[in-house]
Amino acid sequence: MSDKPVLQPGPTHPITVTPTAGRVVVTSGGKVVADSRNSLTLQESTYPAVQYVPLADVDQTLLERTTTESYCPFKGDASYYSITSGGDRAVDSVWEYRNPHDAVAEIKDHVAFYPDRVDAIEIQTD
Repeated sequence: MSDKPVLQPGPTHPITVTPTAGRVVVTSGGKVVADSRNSLTLQESTYPAVQYVPLADVDQTLLERTTTESYCPFKGDASYYSITSGGDRAVDSVWEYRNPHDAVAEIKDHVAFYPDRVDAIEIQTD
């Protein structure tokens, strides 16, 4: 049994997960790391929206798993990757919730990127 708190989104801390309208392209070190038309936008409370890209749409040859972990009581245990083409700036720049809490189950098999650790996260609309 885990002693980590599990919190549910609600009126004081809402979380929504919706399909992203458009194509998400992430670049790092001058290389395209992710290119997807199947991303999800996670909006948590008053924080900036985060793009969660299906791992299948990420160039996984550019990712290197690290030992870094963190915990969010709303989403669960996160694990991290560095982007090998991004240099020191891209260390622990990608995270995923391999077994997210039920409230955000849709983000399973998706990863997110820290905007200040990659060259760009672009949302292109048609």
